Amino acid sequence: MTGTGETDGTGRSERVEAADVDAAPAPARKASWKLIGPGIVVAATGVGAGDLVATLLAGSRFGHTLLWAAVIGCLVKISLAEATGRWHLATGRTLLDGWRGLGAWTTVYFAVYVVVWGFVYGATAMSSSALPLAALFPDVLSLRTWAILCGLAGLAFVWFNRYAVVEKIMMVFVGVMFVVVVYVAIRVTPHLGDTFAGLLPVLPDGSLLYTLGLIGGVGGTITMAAYGYWVNAKGWTDSGWIPMMRLDNRVAYATTGVFVVAMLIVGAELLHATNIALGSGNEGLLDLSDVLEARFGAVTADLFLVGFFAAAFSSVVGVWHGVSLLFADFVERTRAARAQGTGGEPPVLEVARGQRERSRPFRGYLLWLTFPPMGLLWLDKPFGLVVAYGVLGAFFMPFLAATLLWLLNSSRTPREWRNGPLSNVMLGAAGLLFVVLCVQQVRELPW
Repeated sequence: MTGTGETDGTGRSERVEAADVDAAPAPARKASWKLIGPGIVVAATGVGAGDLVATLLAGSRFGHTLLWAAVIGCLVKISLAEATGRWHLATGRTLLDGWRGLGAWTTVYFAVYVVVWGFVYGATAMSSSALPLAALFPDVLSLRTWAILCGLAGLAFVWFNRYAVVEKIMMVFVGVMFVVVVYVAIRVTPHLGDTFAGLLPVLPDGSLLYTLGLIGGVGGTITMAAYGYWVNAKGWTDSGWIPMMRLDNRVAYATTGVFVVAMLIVGAELLHATNIALGSGNEGLLDLSDVLEARFGAVTADLFLVGFFAAAFSSVVGVWHGVSLLFADFVERTRAARAQGTGGEPPVLEVARGQRERSRPFRGYLLWLTFPPMGLLWLDKPFGLVVAYGVLGAFFMPFLAATLLWLLNSSRTPREWRNGPLSNVMLGAAGLLFVVLCVQQVRELPW
């Protein structure tokens, strides 16, 4: 048997046993809206500045016609996050534990990925958070200084707080993002007929890659793999919490869906209808701020920049916390496996709630995300690093979908909680989608 030590929500550490098809099922807990949290954290972390730009560009180029793709994208993310949370709760094992059981190749891939990805993403996240601050306060500090301060703020916040506080601040960020983007979408006075017509699946000429990116890209990152860890950090530790996890997950990605639809409407009504082009990268959001100021005034423009900052900095906090949890679990299991030697079942790990957030591997990865990437703020990203980051990043979502299919259809998962036909179809479709996006992303790399 394997398992991770979590708590029952009272602060007591208890051992969570591994999957056992003969074990008595845990009593079901009643799903309650009051307990919603981990889904909001993963959704807010996954929707960053880059997703805002991608959604905005889709709306600016194709109007409302890709609205249906945003809806399908939410269903894809719900299926992936539900599978991740179900694995943690049904088996009592973490996702890293499950990957390790599939072979050494998963450990090698994750080790390389998490180091390279963290180095480049750290600089990207800090820069994205700095852009709206530099626009709001143009004569106060340089963009680079704002970026460094954002990184340090994320480090300090996660270093000195535990999951419960992280969840609360992420709720605030989501509230700000949601209110601002929906407000702007209402201000641009959408044509409801065109909006509803966008729910019909249509592919305009040249829209295929935008459509696939909209379905697969918005809200889809390594942080989806962190969802199960946040579920456990919430105190949900056995299969009795699965109904609550499912409610939490659906509410979170429904909120994300409204957010994405609102951003598409802004792009369609404000940019597509007037043939206004945006700059590339996150700077496009600053261009949108200028357009909003010209049409609606400085207050609306500044409000949008506040929402831009909330979206970007929520990714800093979420990644700094969630991916550090993944890395800490990776290090703990690697050390335990070495101590045990080869062969046999993976060792039982007892980890009390909150203990992983105070561990050296957790804090070490926090430092890795913060300080080494600051060097990239002064330099262009090295060519080889860009290629490695792009390749490893492109392969992660297909890797996640494929391994979840593998794990949740095997004897590693209790029979009651294995995939049904719908889960298999959704995860299989997600896997195929991410493979297509992976091939396209690799082709577009600056080889």
